Amino acid sequence: MTATRLRALLASTLVAVTLTAAGQLIPGSSPEPILVGAVFPLSSSAGPLARQEELGVRIAADLVNADGGIDGRPVALDVRDLERGADAPAVMAALRAEGAQVVIGAYASDLSIAASAAAADVGLVYWEAGAVADRLTGRGLPMVFRVGASGTNLGFNSASFAASQLALRLGKPATSLRLAIVAADDDYATSVADAAAREAEASGVPIVLRATYDLILPRWPQLMGRLSAAGADVIILASHIPDGIAFRRAMLAAKLKVGALIGSTMAECSPDFAGELGPDAVGIFASDRPTAGFQPGVLGRDARVAFERLASAWASAGGPTPASSPDVSPDYGQDQDREYAIQGPMLPATAGPTEEGLSGFSAAWALFGQVLPAAAHRGVLDAAGIAAAARHVDLPIGSLPNGAGIRFSTDPATLGQNLRATAVIWQWQAVRSYTFVWPPTYATGRIAMVPLPR
Repeated sequence: MTATRLRALLASTLVAVTLTAAGQLIPGSSPEPILVGAVFPLSSSAGPLARQEELGVRIAADLVNADGGIDGRPVALDVRDLERGADAPAVMAALRAEGAQVVIGAYASDLSIAASAAAADVGLVYWEAGAVADRLTGRGLPMVFRVGASGTNLGFNSASFAASQLALRLGKPATSLRLAIVAADDDYATSVADAAAREAEASGVPIVLRATYDLILPRWPQLMGRLSAAGADVIILASHIPDGIAFRRAMLAAKLKVGALIGSTMAECSPDFAGELGPDAVGIFASDRPTAGFQPGVLGRDARVAFERLASAWASAGGPTPASSPDVSPDYGQDQDREYAIQGPMLPATAGPTEEGLSGFSAAWALFGQVLPAAAHRGVLDAAGIAAAARHVDLPIGSLPNGAGIRFSTDPATLGQNLRATAVIWQWQAVRSYTFVWPPTYATGRIAMVPLPR
């Protein structure tokens, strides 16, 4: 489906959702709905991916309602287009005034940080569906929760993979592996890079260079010169989509060759990366949240059923698949209404939700399927009761459709972060074709092309 068609689909659905939230589609004899706010930058430059995450959230609500709702009450999503963090206080106040006790969002880290603070200020539970910056759950806010991976998870994953898997393939002990860590200069990328550095140091891996670049004026030739002088065996890159693509092109222009390049979300795991670069993406690793196509054995029975229901509903809604996602790379997220054909180990072979869709669905499934029912059972569906119920959820790895479990941190430094979030490594092993390679429970193939061919 093109981004234009997806926009039209979501626009029509937003009307229906709004009417449902207002009670216009619910018969007078029906139980009162549970109003849940949902905030995403639907009309911004991040819209193509944010809409995928929102679609995952909406499908979770639809499936829960099809199963009878929560204690007999349907979930009614009140979806708001939140483009700027500055607008978050007014939006949260409006949702609170309408009766919402919890709000889910918001895809982008900068926006989520502002939205979660505004939600906490008016007494709402904030439930993150996708953003990864550590700062989101690093402010000690007791009403803020994140189900998915944080920057720490993704950075840790990259450095652990380099030390435990890549060093051996490069013929070196981890203590002799020369690691460079490069990051965009913002909260999201910095949190990933900081975690990679901590894990590298804990594993005894020497860090020969830590560098940041400005998203507006990155100065690639100078950065490539520093990387060349450092003699890195492995580079861990924390970037956004267009700058990640530009980084790889700058490597090739500078003839900088390394043993391996690991993109710690989000460029290297995007269809745009392989779509734009073609053969120049082959051999590169990506550390990110799971998308469709990992080993099904990682899922428990209930999670597997939920994933299959999501995949079916996603296809029925005309949602994009990981094999065909809108291109958002040329202008830092500007939707060009173009699609790339990407191949991977899909479940089934040609379908399945995107990474953003699976992330949004899994987060919402945890909220609608676990936390809200627990709060309803206790008879306390206000914000305090919902937060208390979230803190008591204890589910093992494999319980959610993305392979995660649930156990929220009580440490003030990471309060509300899911300690059982999941992250994976995949590798582009042919032109526009990827394989999950680590950890073994997710892997669909073996690590290849180390050192990096080009």
